[in-house]
Amino acid sequence: MHYVHAKTLLSAQNGMNLYRGCTHGCIYCDSRSVCYHIDHAFEDIEVKQNALVLLEDALRRKRKKCMIGTGSMSDCYLPLEMELGYTRRALQLLYDYGFGVAVQTKSDRILRDLELLKKINGRAKAVVQMTLTIWDDGLCRILEPNVCPTGARLEALRAFQQAGVPTVVWLCPILPFLNDTAENLSGILRGCGEAGVKGIVYFGAGVTLREGSREYFYAQLDRHFPGLKERYIHTYGDAYELLSPADRELSPLFHAFCEEHGMLHRPEEVFRFLHTLREETPVGEQLSLLDGLG
Repeated sequence: MHYVHAKTLLSAQNGMNLYRGCTHGCIYCDSRSVCYHIDHAFEDIEVKQNALVLLEDALRRKRKKCMIGTGSMSDCYLPLEMELGYTRRALQLLYDYGFGVAVQTKSDRILRDLELLKKINGRAKAVVQMTLTIWDDGLCRILEPNVCPTGARLEALRAFQQAGVPTVVWLCPILPFLNDTAENLSGILRGCGEAGVKGIVYFGAGVTLREGSREYFYAQLDRHFPGLKERYIHTYGDAYELLSPADRELSPLFHAFCEEHGMLHRPEEVFRFLHTLREETPVGEQLSLLDGLG
């Protein structure tokens, strides 16, 4: 861990990252990509020492309340958060100034802030987003080695739903030849149904790879699944979008399940829900959370 003095925090689209880098160790992590210009060891977490000052200043200057996104590039509930408390203090500022928040994480540590997120949801709006990709715990420990298992994340989602805080699941990536099975997808979907999630972000079965993330991913394939890297290279070459051959089977299964259970499942409708402070907010106030590079 190291500290930096940041010049800005909120992106133009109202996304923020209090930390940069990650210790989850997910083998498919896009945030390792060279295009994000993380110029330190990825596991050496960069902490924006003045983040809370920058956030309060930005909130004071805004003329209209909106949703603030966090966690898209670096999980805001890394282990060090339990010591530093930057995320909790940021949430308190959002509550104090009447802003909404959409938090994205893979950690059940977010349960620490359940009551605070419930308060934000009562005053403005809060959405808890959780990434779920792997139903089997054994495979999960390989692909996401330093993250709590899927079952623990589902328990957290259930707790927030019971507290009246809406939840969204990011069901991605679905890695070709690894977790692109009907069994894996069906398990996660059943869990989402039982946890009462509002919507699921799903871009089809596949993964994207860029310079930086591709090299790390292939190194981990060599380590855990000898020979699989060669299959990827033969099938996809240097493509950015790697669509699974199983997508034709899995995508209809996904959409049918969500339709049956009344879940938002088209990316545009899920994003509309995430971007909107309240359902009745005018279109002009629907601010994007997609760019979390602040």
